[in-house]
Amino acid sequence: MKILVISLAGIGDTLIATPLIHELRANFPDATIDVLTKEAGGRDLLESNPHVNRVFYKNLMQCSKLTTLKFLWSLRREGYQLSINTHPQSRTIYRMLAWLAGAQVRLSHEYDHFNWLDRWLVTGTLPQDYTRHSIENNFDFLSLIGAKQKLAAHEMEFFLTPGEEKFAEEFWAKANLADRKVLGLHVGSGGTKNLPLKRWPVKNYAGLVRQLNKERPDIRILLFGGPEEAKDHEIVLAQANRELTREAKTKNLRETAALMKRCGAFLSVDTALMHIAAALKVPNQIVIEAPTLNVTNWPYGNQFTLVKNPIVNGRGLDFYRYDGGDIKGTREELIAAMESVKVADVFAVVTKLI
Repeated sequence: MKILVISLAGIGDTLIATPLIHELRANFPDATIDVLTKEAGGRDLLESNPHVNRVFYKNLMQCSKLTTLKFLWSLRREGYQLSINTHPQSRTIYRMLAWLAGAQVRLSHEYDHFNWLDRWLVTGTLPQDYTRHSIENNFDFLSLIGAKQKLAAHEMEFFLTPGEEKFAEEFWAKANLADRKVLGLHVGSGGTKNLPLKRWPVKNYAGLVRQLNKERPDIRILLFGGPEEAKDHEIVLAQANRELTREAKTKNLRETAALMKRCGAFLSVDTALMHIAAALKVPNQIVIEAPTLNVTNWPYGNQFTLVKNPIVNGRGLDFYRYDGGDIKGTREELIAAMESVKVADVFAVVTKLI
């Protein structure tokens, strides 16, 4: 049996798909299980996953139509019997890509905006359930293919290599972080649609770091992120005590994860790094409530503390649903919502946990 798992929505969503991949392997031990992702980070996190045969990485949204068709035709020649668009992939284009890849059985959830074209592009659908995590929504596919949950427990899976663990150990020693209280901090978020508007303002991160440096010099702060966070890191570092605060510079997501695993706490909104922190069981995980946070995308399998957002206040589905669209609200309204989470509120949570 040849299976193609399609996870194009983001890095965090690819990590969320790993429990389903493990269940597919448990049910079909001799199957070929390949994964299609559009994010380099998605490829990185699956690189050493023992349940995956191959990872196809292609950002088809940035390719020409001819390049996209050639690539999908190459997948079509693989002769997949089954493709699964994992939850949440609400955009019609993701099902269109599944249709072009040509698996005999093509499965997807039905999303809020589902129409006749979406149903025509796939051969089987399931209703999504906003009261259950995306991981649980993904397990529902098993009933459509004559499979069942065989594993006693489920975790998001990120398999680090000994070399990556050694990199983190050497970084820790060089930065003199051994036996220190280390807070990992991610200032970013997804960059598609209007998702940057769910970020906590960088001025607030800078204010938090200043206050921690002043009042809790026993805490070391590591800033995590890629090139897209570089300018925000400059703003934070310009106001910080550089003896207590530094960037976690890495060459890829795997090295980033290896460093995160050693942190004693981790702070972010709902981002790919939030999910990685949960997968790695980083203690004292702290999540600032953003308009996109709901039960389907909470940190899975890891205890976390939520810093409540007075405006969102548990109403994430009023702001953002899986309908292919943006976060609801004007730019000004969404900025005001994230500004409503005060530095003092986050400081109080961090210092209570650490």
